[in-house]
Amino acid sequence: MRLFARIVERRSFTLAAQDLELPRSTVTEVVKRLEARLGVRLLERTTRQVRATLDGEAYYQRCLSILAEIEEAEAAFTGARPSGLLRVDVHSVLARHFMLPGLPGFLARYPGIQLRIGEGDRYVDLVREGVDCVLRVGKPTDSSMIGRQIASLVEGTYASPAYLERHGTPTSPDDLEGHQMVAFVSSASGSALPLEFCVEGSVRECLLPHAVSVAGAEMYVATARLGLGLIQVPCYRVQDDLARGTLVEVLARCPPTPSPVYVLYPQNRQLSPRVRVFIDWLSGEFAARFPPTN
Repeated sequence: MRLFARIVERRSFTLAAQDLELPRSTVTEVVKRLEARLGVRLLERTTRQVRATLDGEAYYQRCLSILAEIEEAEAAFTGARPSGLLRVDVHSVLARHFMLPGLPGFLARYPGIQLRIGEGDRYVDLVREGVDCVLRVGKPTDSSMIGRQIASLVEGTYASPAYLERHGTPTSPDDLEGHQMVAFVSSASGSALPLEFCVEGSVRECLLPHAVSVAGAEMYVATARLGLGLIQVPCYRVQDDLARGTLVEVLARCPPTPSPVYVLYPQNRQLSPRVRVFIDWLSGEFAARFPPTN
């Protein structure tokens, strides 16, 4: 069942074999025996990918529930610690600040877990790519995912001293005529995100002219240091810059709306013990610095 479920998720015999560290020939033989025993065709094979049949999809859904219950029941009776391969995908900058420092302690507590970490801010198809959960900034829009908010990041507006010397220091959003921003391009829409300002309880959006557009968090801050425009980022990202004087906060009375941080996992899959303890641990790491908000 575990092997069959992984084939459906990865849509590949080869990738499923790699994930479970089995020979490719073993995977093929197991599926043949499974289909023969059930008397139905579970998978449709093409030269490019593998898809579940209608019977295969129904069997897959039952497999997910059964496997999760078996794993939890055996752990409860044997007292076994959560173990196995755990695949996560993280927002790289956020992970470096708030996940990695405590990671040795997590692995020491759960020595049976092997962690495979991917990093990025792109959309991830968790089921097809074999990922158990992802760490992302921003409110989730995918209804097939369950999102657990674990933090809320306070943000600010920043610029370099050289930029402010050329363009002046704005004291309200109304002073932004003649200013420019570094555009941060959304990975979801491919469009530049406007600057946000909370003014008297309402949010004002402002899309300023921009000579530079970026898609990465590190590049975003680096271009602001060079005086290329205003940026808006979580405050923790620029603490060192503020201390060194390479960046200055502006419009502090009109901050952007805080950015929520979520852990996402598939809606149609029961959490295995290793995924559950990882999410609980990660929530604790963030809660120590940012109390969760609803």
